[in-house]
Amino acid sequence: MPKDITKRLEACYTGAVYDVMREIGYPDCVLPHEIRPLDDSQTLAGPIWTCSGRIDDTISDDDSLMSWTGLLSKAPSGSVLVCQPNDSTIAHMGELSAETLNHRGVLGYVVDGGNRDSDFIKKLGWPVFFRYFTPKDVVGKWAVESMGEPIVIGDVEITSGDWILADIDGVVVIPQSMIEAVLDKTEEIMSTESELRTMILNGMDPQEAYKKYRLF
Repeated sequence: MPKDITKRLEACYTGAVYDVMREIGYPDCVLPHEIRPLDDSQTLAGPIWTCSGRIDDTISDDDSLMSWTGLLSKAPSGSVLVCQPNDSTIAHMGELSAETLNHRGVLGYVVDGGNRDSDFIKKLGWPVFFRYFTPKDVVGKWAVESMGEPIVIGDVEITSGDWILADIDGVVVIPQSMIEAVLDKTEEIMSTESELRTMILNGMDPQEAYKKYRLF
């Protein structure tokens, strides 16, 4: 079931999903627009597994890397790792970590923080959505605080098991309890949009098209 939902969600786009979420009363589902894809051509979809961390200027290099590699070990295959690092100074993803997570079947990474080794990760083709670039890393600076627990990014509360869709337009979070209904409605809207587009390209007036479909 999760694989089927992931495939269906990946075929959608964030604009259509947001329209549905807004329509059913959940407009606060979009992560801050500063979170951008490393590769604009990529779409990332899947069930979320969360983590959070914090800056710790007293932590040793070894302890920080034990903390980080513990996170890499526990991230579930088939999930999207979503991180609230509570930091805006260092990178919270790099090439070796990306390659490790990719190899272990993690679908991609969304972080309210930084990224480095970006050319290597682009070549790897593993989706990363992040706020900023920096060569600084976690060593001797940052520790994991929680895994699998609720986090907040921007105005959005995120729980492991919720669903995420990310593309060039942004990142949308869908509560686990709503995913089937949201997917059904999004697929319906996308089908109607295709029909509406065809009608306009065949000469229908755009306002008349809106009156007919009540969609634009």
